[in-house]
Order: sequence, then structure tokens, then C-alpha cells
Amino acid sequence: MKTRRRFSPFLLGLCAIGALFAGGCLAPFRSKAPAPIPTLPVSNAAAASSCTGLLLPGTWDRPRDFLRHGFGELAREAGAPLDLVAVDAHVGYYRNRSVVVRLDEDLVAPLRERGEKVWLAGISLGGIGSLLYAAEHPERVSGLVLLSPFLGEKELLEEIQRAGGPLAWQPPAEIAADDWQRRVWSFLKDWHASKGPKPAIYLGFGSGDDFAEGNRLLAGILPPEHVRELPGGHDWKTWKQLWQAFLAADIFHACR
Repeated sequence: MKTRRRFSPFLLGLCAIGALFAGGCLAPFRSKAPAPIPTLPVSNAAAASSCTGLLLPGTWDRPRDFLRHGFGELAREAGAPLDLVAVDAHVGYYRNRSVVVRLDEDLVAPLRERGEKVWLAGISLGGIGSLLYAAEHPERVSGLVLLSPFLGEKELLEEIQRAGGPLAWQPPAEIAADDWQRRVWSFLKDWHASKGPKPAIYLGFGSGDDFAEGNRLLAGILPPEHVRELPGGHDWKTWKQLWQAFLAADIFHACR
């Protein structure tokens, strides 16, 4: 947690961008991205369940942090009908652009073969990973829980605002392979327009989070009951409260 105090959420966002491409300020961090991607069981559903939730950590976090901050314990106390597994989707998987492949081949595909429905729950950088996966395989996930996701640089957010919001904004006809920000927002625009089956999206963030501007843009196109904005910042205390709020709302009820 010392690292999180030394670096602001805005710097974390800039580092997240570097992680997706050339490494940038994340160069000193883990770069080896083994296959299959490592995982850590967090909790099992108290009763029979048809769902597994994959927890994706933020830039500075590790799978054990979900255990340390009680995500599994809260899920059990709430009677959440899904098993939880934390995924070691660290920055190395974003830097070599393998995070979607590893999630799909190592985790989602085997779960679906067993008849499981899959949810992705991502914090900060993990929110990006969740959205990137859903953008490529929307039919393979039942839902996303995004906690304080970094949704793009200030320039892009202002571009979307000037256009009149995410639904009025028009992405370029061809989006560059490394332009993950516009790919994510293009997916969200298509997601909103789709009338067919699509993953549910739940969004939670702190009102004092440096990423709140982008999060509020996304909140504007989601059902109000799918959004939680609580006092707080870009930290585990806030994320734990948001997770607890979504559990209390029984968002995983279809897994029973």
C-alpha cells in the first residue's frame, strides 16, 4: 500500500497506458506473462451455483489483495451465488497484449465448457482488461463489475464530451490496433445500441477519484441502478464498499 500512497491515481492512469503499449513508467514492474495465467481461489458459493467471477487486479495489486480486503468473505456473507477466482493479470499481460487471449483460453473457455457463466470484476487497470475482453467476446461473459476503471486520457474524454456524450460521439472508421481507448468506447457505444443479448455492466467509483470524470461519462449510458458513486477515492477502502453495495443489490441473482 505504500506505493499507492506515493503515486496519484492520475499517474496510475498514465502508467496503465504505458502498460498497454511500450511499458513506459511500468518498465520496472513484472514483465513475464506465463501461460496459463496464474489464479488464486477466493471463495466458493455457499450453495450450488452456475457462475464464476474472475477478479482482475489493478496496476499495483496482486490476487491475494482480494482476499486481504475481504472480497470473498463479503460474498459469502451476502450469500452471493458464484465462485470467485482472482487472476494474476498483471501489467506484463497488457504490455505484450496477451491479456484477452490468456483470459479466454486459460479461464473463460474451460469454464464455459463446464456450463459455467462467467463474470469479470476489474479494479482500475483490471477494469480495462474486463472491457477489452468484453469488446472482443461479448457473448462469452454474463456481466462486468467495473470499479474505478481508467477509461482514457483527458483529451479523449474531452473529445467525447464535445461531441455530446458517448452516444453522440463517432469513433473513427478504422481504429488503430494500439488505440485501446477508442476501442473500449466504441464497444460501449455499440453495447448501448444493441437490442440482443449482451453482458450486464455495473460501475462503481468514488466521487473523489481522479478517474471520476470518465466514470461519470460511462455512468450516463448505464441503467441508473447499475451505478454506484460513493464518497471516496482510488483505494481499497472505497472499492470494498462498492463491492459490498453491489452484493447487497444482489446483482448475481441469475446465478442461482
